[in-house]
Amino acid sequence: MTIKIIGVGKLKEKYFKAGIAEYAKRLSRYTKFEIVEVPDEKAPESLSEAEMMTVKIKEGERILAKVKDREHVIALAIEGKERSSEQLAAELNRLALYGKSDITFIIGGSLGLSPAVMQRADDTISFGRMTLPHQLMRLVLTEQIYRAFTINQGLPYHK
Repeated sequence: MTIKIIGVGKLKEKYFKAGIAEYAKRLSRYTKFEIVEVPDEKAPESLSEAEMMTVKIKEGERILAKVKDREHVIALAIEGKERSSEQLAAELNRLALYGKSDITFIIGGSLGLSPAVMQRADDTISFGRMTLPHQLMRLVLTEQIYRAFTINQGLPYHK
């Protein structure tokens, strides 16, 4: 199984990088794992609806350029399906059983994901109604993917 996270923007903070690196190292026992960063579009604070859509479309094109046809895509979105850690573990297990061995999670930029990315997504996931910085979301998602693998392996990490 290959797990990929595509994220908009560059991760700058050392503490996020260190946390992600730790979970990526732990994940290497179970799966091939990678994070792909795509450039974010500069967006001033005050944008019209049309300008916001233009930003999302440009970022979406960069995201979709990194997605292969065979990948099962899960988009992170506030309006997505909420899951428990156990449910995420079961979903990853189910996907593997049905031959979906390339799974890609997508984290959008500060304005969210374009309609084209949402249309390409095979599924959505939400970590709740709170807005989190996309850098922090990469760390949280990486930890939850690691947790899912430990659940599926019956390891005590989850307790």
